[in-house]
Amino acid sequence: MVNIAYILINTVIIGIGATITFDLWAQLLKLLFKIPPSNICVVGRWLLHMPRGIFRHSNIIKSPEKKGECLAGWIAHYMIGITLAAIFIVIAGESWISNPSVIPALLFGIVTVAAPFFIMQPAFGFGFAASKTPHPMQARLRSLLNHAAFGVGLYLSAILVNSKF
Repeated sequence: MVNIAYILINTVIIGIGATITFDLWAQLLKLLFKIPPSNICVVGRWLLHMPRGIFRHSNIIKSPEKKGECLAGWIAHYMIGITLAAIFIVIAGESWISNPSVIPALLFGIVTVAAPFFIMQPAFGFGFAASKTPHPMQARLRSLLNHAAFGVGLYLSAILVNSKF
């Protein structure tokens, strides 16, 4: 028998945990290699421009700032993480929650790099796969590593929800 509450609660916890892993990984890259983390506030700026019909920017960094963009960006960042976890659990099957394996989670995390490469970066004016940024290969590698960390975070968070404290 499927327990919907169990699946939903654990999906939210796993999504939040995977997103925290993504963020911690980005901070580690900043600390060790001076690689700046993604600016989540620009996600909020992008979203807050949408009600005015602006979905694409020539360079979002030069677009007018919006009040509350950082809060909106961080909320969206975590909601996206939860949504991606839900998509993964639908694909992997709810049994993955109680019997997680790292390879499917890692592969899914890597596949999710398609979202920034083909949706967000072009909409921000950064080109497909950051092609219009000053250092596109560095930006691509950072995105790939961050999303791989998200995949590892899916697995680690599932282990955590199964642990008996």
